[in-house]
Amino acid sequence: MRLPAATLNHGLENAQRMERLRTYRYCPQCGGPLQLANLKPGEPQRLHCGACRFVFYLDPKIAACAIIRVADRIVLLQRAIPPAYGRWVLPGGFVDAGEPVLQAAAREAWEEVRLRVAIGPLVGVYSYPQVTTVVVVYQAEVIGGRLQAADEALDARLFAPAEIPWQDLAFSSTRDALRDYLRVGAAALPPLRPSTP
Repeated sequence: MRLPAATLNHGLENAQRMERLRTYRYCPQCGGPLQLANLKPGEPQRLHCGACRFVFYLDPKIAACAIIRVADRIVLLQRAIPPAYGRWVLPGGFVDAGEPVLQAAAREAWEEVRLRVAIGPLVGVYSYPQVTTVVVVYQAEVIGGRLQAADEALDARLFAPAEIPWQDLAFSSTRDALRDYLRVGAAALPPLRPSTP
């Protein structure tokens, strides 16, 4: 009997999730051994401590990125760190605990390409199976600074839509966000409104 592809994919995803869970062995609260168990019916197995009852939730990380337009071109930076060293991405990075996502997008633009930006409308939210990062992408407009490769960047450049190095983009979220942005077109998105940190 041949199983449907959806069933096989679900089984593979569960196996990969279980492997990730096994990388954590000890309770961060009391140091006791962590165990996998179904704590509630209908939910996936979770890591928990039998000694202090701590539940170790493996929550996703949030990243904030900006599609920064300068005239009719888009800012991309070339990564100077793994993963995807040397490939092109949107300016962005992880949101710090307690930091508003819009502020994180503006902060990362400054840190990586030395541009002060006004964060505008949401372009999209991107998540993928077996990827622990959820990427939030905004439209942005330059309000100060000078484009340059800064923190974690080998290079920073402006690309016209026809010049985007699609084959050398680092992540699916970069590719999908750029496609969404270009498909809708900047003119069809709501106008930018200043929202700087």
